[in-house]
Amino acid sequence: MSRLTHTLVLAAAVLAAGTAGAQGNTAAPVTYPVKPIRLVVPFTPGGSTDILARAIGLELTKAWGQPVVIDNLPGAGGSLGADKVAKAPADGYTLLMGHIGTLAVNPSLYPALPYDPIKSFTPVAWVARVPNVLVVNPQVAARSVKELVALAKSRPGQLNYGSGGNGSAANLATEYFKLQTSTSLLHIPYRGTAPAINDLIGGQIQVLFTGAPAVLSQIRNGQLRALAVSSPQRLTALPDVPTVAEAGYKDFEADQWYGVVAPAGTPREVVIKLNSQINLSLNAAELKTRLNSEGAVATPTTPEAFGKHIASEITRWKPVILSGRVKTD
Repeated sequence: MSRLTHTLVLAAAVLAAGTAGAQGNTAAPVTYPVKPIRLVVPFTPGGSTDILARAIGLELTKAWGQPVVIDNLPGAGGSLGADKVAKAPADGYTLLMGHIGTLAVNPSLYPALPYDPIKSFTPVAWVARVPNVLVVNPQVAARSVKELVALAKSRPGQLNYGSGGNGSAANLATEYFKLQTSTSLLHIPYRGTAPAINDLIGGQIQVLFTGAPAVLSQIRNGQLRALAVSSPQRLTALPDVPTVAEAGYKDFEADQWYGVVAPAGTPREVVIKLNSQINLSLNAAELKTRLNSEGAVATPTTPEAFGKHIASEITRWKPVILSGRVKTD
């Protein structure tokens, strides 16, 4: 073999080895999902968490052709369902539709919380911000925040307000409202938002300050009267309903928020694929319009940004819980 031929053969061998090495270092295509995905809602059906989970689940099913099964596991302010997901295999097939309660409030409510919102989960996607709506039974003699405050002060402790349970987002929003308005309302906790709404319509309770998606239809058909929303701006879905800040309580804000998390250790490529598809759905005109019509505001962002938001909200709500003496069952 000539020296030139030997050199060419050696060069070809080196090139082939380099190509094989490069191919070996290339990440394999993500085949996820290859089976149904379980999306746990840690509350009863009918509330804002459930409504948003079903909307996202439908979009993922349409995009990937794999069913997203909604699994309602209520209990302990959402802690029961959240703990089930925290202890599930970290393979992307068990997810949690978390929200302000399960991810930011419960650490200050439950001394022996069985999961850590930061360490037990991998943030996947911030889905939406949902302003709370202050609603009353139409028989209540109040058509504005000012009138409700006056009524509550004239009858301290005689007006009942409901929530999805002790420590729920509705419980916190109302306690925050009470602190800001110096009023006294008696808390009646329920096992979920839906039964609280039913009793509000029936007159067993008088006030509810909960996520807009859960009460919009009842507001529109006249079963409930909306007095204000908790966000800094009015809702597209309720343009005639003022904010609490507009009613005279400056800087009042007590929105709920929702997002998908997975068990800690879920593969990065699976998290990115989920995040990308959820964000794509949230940016689509159809879902964005649907969320707006239901009183929710889409919040597509990165997993990292959602993780930072969770951490900041844990810090934000702790003093509210302590000052309001919010307790669990």
